[in-house]
Amino acid sequence: MKQILQNFLDESIDAFRNYKKLAEKAMRQVTDEEFFRAIDDEANSIATIAKHIGGNLRSRWTNFLTADGEKPDRNRDSEFVAGDETRAELMRFWEDGWKTFFDSLESLKIEDLGKTVQIRGEDFTVVKAINRASMHTASHIGQITFLAKHFRASEWQTLSIPKNKSAEFNAYLEAKEDKGNYLEATQEFAEKELK
Repeated sequence: MKQILQNFLDESIDAFRNYKKLAEKAMRQVTDEEFFRAIDDEANSIATIAKHIGGNLRSRWTNFLTADGEKPDRNRDSEFVAGDETRAELMRFWEDGWKTFFDSLESLKIEDLGKTVQIRGEDFTVVKAINRASMHTASHIGQITFLAKHFRASEWQTLSIPKNKSAEFNAYLEAKEDKGNYLEATQEFAEKELK
């Protein structure tokens, strides 16, 4: 059982590192104007999504085991307004949130996984809180990727298996000695295809 829990923790850390990398590769492809552009009045820009992820991770994972995940100093609504911040400032906020998250996640021990934490006064096991964070973060990273791909259109450099290349990817994966993480393997394959 200990090995299963350790695998869960290790694989969660790897998955989050790959989510972050995927989002950053998508964000690097857009101009500053596109970074701040919303596609309609109800949509979020890449900037506000990145700001929200940074704010969410900071709030949820600061003093993760001992304090409610919704910190009193968090202003969630402000995360959806880019305001006067520059792209560099927002990316620092993004990085700070991810650093808080990884510092906390990587400090967890197997025995912590059965503990209870609170988010907005609701009890969650640590495992459930990690899964909740994974679903939340992955959905927003999907939005970032969608928007970046939309803005780049025909200039988009795929971050995954390129269209009509599934058979080639399967052969690539079969020949690869170290299969590694699936997300990482698809990104490596996409980069190889671009060369």
